[in-house]
Amino acid sequence: MKVVIAPDKFKGSLSAMEVCNAIEAGIHQYNPAIETIKHPLADGGEGTLTILQNHFNLKSVSVMVKDPLFRDITTTYKHNESTAFIEMANASGLQLLEESKRNCCHTTTFGTGQLILDAIKKGFKNIVLFIGGSATNDGGVGMASALGYRFYSESGEEIVPIGEELIYINSIDSQKLLFDIKDVNVTVVCDVKNPLYGPNGAAFVYGSQKGASAAEIEMLDAGLYNFSKQVSKYLNMDVGEMEGAGAAGGLGAGAVCFLNAKMQSGIDFVMEQTGFNKLLDDTIDLIITGEGSVDKQTIEGKVIKGVSERANQAQIPFFIIAGVVKDEALIKSNLKPKDVVSIMGLGVAVEEAIKNAPHYLKKLSCQLLETYGEK
Repeated sequence: MKVVIAPDKFKGSLSAMEVCNAIEAGIHQYNPAIETIKHPLADGGEGTLTILQNHFNLKSVSVMVKDPLFRDITTTYKHNESTAFIEMANASGLQLLEESKRNCCHTTTFGTGQLILDAIKKGFKNIVLFIGGSATNDGGVGMASALGYRFYSESGEEIVPIGEELIYINSIDSQKLLFDIKDVNVTVVCDVKNPLYGPNGAAFVYGSQKGASAAEIEMLDAGLYNFSKQVSKYLNMDVGEMEGAGAAGGLGAGAVCFLNAKMQSGIDFVMEQTGFNKLLDDTIDLIITGEGSVDKQTIEGKVIKGVSERANQAQIPFFIIAGVVKDEALIKSNLKPKDVVSIMGLGVAVEEAIKNAPHYLKKLSCQLLETYGEK
């Protein structure tokens, strides 16, 4: 028997490779003779560079940049000979802020722009930008400001490139860019399809997770709408309804506007780069995938969705193991796994589930193999 183990990370608990190791231990507890192939995955959000590093020998570059609150930090991006791989969460991510400091009205993607500019100055013509895990809702104006774009209010004052200032943008100046947009090929990798503004836009869907109140979310959404109007007027680009425009607080739209970037699905990119599709030949008997939290967003473009599509196409049964499962009926009807199980389904307290996640993943995977082996 041959089993492919292909999970995402369990956020706040285990890396994707650690999840692989725990599941493998459970499989081998059931039967040490089972052949396992560990293939950790990511969906384009934070942690994606770690996954790519598992498959390729990428080099790191350290750069001092501004964090989401304009504080100096040293962070990194990775590269091969021709391409720079930049994870915006390393410069502008929610992970960089203590909980009391999280409010996307006041945060910026300026540091992400500094990473991009550093890569351009070092001669990289191809840039892959991963835009999950942001602390921001600035439409990418912070990133653009670091690259030389300027944004002005009706009174002619330069605005601070943060979320709450978007509503005041009245003009955009691209006359003093620090790079030549024709010389750079940018691919934006993301895992969401939200438009820029509106009920399903960046502010309303993700603003509360980033510390914004209900009133602030209304203001941020109005700011994103105003931003799209000014982009249409000054850059002749319509990004408001573009799929993925609302990713990372509107950085999806900003990358397209300010870098002429192309958008690509996160999970498709990672699976393509890491050769996942080539694994699924007729020698594979089972796939086990999973992530920390499985819910209705899972079916939109997360790791499990990508695995399910390929497993069903290849007619290989697959299981989902999660920390917690919501919307289980929706998951089963849409993705068609053989089963969905979770650590919380064992009646474990949240703190215990996080602290001893490897133990419970081992237990669940062993139980799944016992059930599967009986059929």
